[in-house]
Amino acid sequence: QVLLVESGGGLVQPGGSLTLSCEASGFTVSRYTMTWYRQAPGKERELVAGMTTTTGLTNYADSVKGRFTMSKDNAKNTVYLQMNNLQPADTAVYYCKAIFVTTGTTYWGKGTLVTVSS
Repeated sequence: QVLLVESGGGLVQPGGSLTLSCEASGFTVSRYTMTWYRQAPGKERELVAGMTTTTGLTNYADSVKGRFTMSKDNAKNTVYLQMNNLQPADTAVYYCKAIFVTTGTTYWGKGTLVTVSS
């Protein structure tokens, strides 16, 4: 069974940090383009960060550049999103998405809620 399970969300004060995890089962993350999305209340889901399969290069939305870092641990079949200097505008449900580029096969996790508030 294919699963993507996000964890690590919670309530944090502005300026604080959180690390999100996305653990995959049923497939190997090293063969998929892994991405993080988020959806704030009343807004469309947006791409936050992505990592290629071959080079491991990462790309970030302008709104999170310099604050968020995406990484991957192939041995744990898990990707991470380190989020620093969090701001209220970062409040959203964060989702993990895996894409097998060759076929377009896509998997989504159910998301984890990040709330940034004082």
